[in-house]
Amino acid sequence: MKYDSDKECRRCGTCSLANLIAFVTDEDKIGWKGEQRQDILRVLDNWDGLWAGDRLVSRTDGRQLYGCPFLKWEKNHYTCTIYETRPEVCRNYLPGSSHICPYYREGKISK
Repeated sequence: MKYDSDKECRRCGTCSLANLIAFVTDEDKIGWKGEQRQDILRVLDNWDGLWAGDRLVSRTDGRQLYGCPFLKWEKNHYTCTIYETRPEVCRNYLPGSSHICPYYREGKISK
């Protein structure tokens, strides 16, 4: 499937509501350690999520985990509070490339 990669992100936050923090790689963590981003590493250390069937839950108290903890609402859109050093999964994301993105249906251009 190809997608129209010229779409500008609407900054609706939907992609980050999928809790992409679950897809942080070891390379992401190594980078944050090198950048001395203790703020990010502390969140990851305390996040402690695990997959429970089709959702993420906290290993410590069982509550369902929603969305990226680095997503912030600003006036009329969402913003990433760690955008300059966001994880690889976020850097590689193209608007419309996932079924959760509002552009998904309108962004499909071929199989």
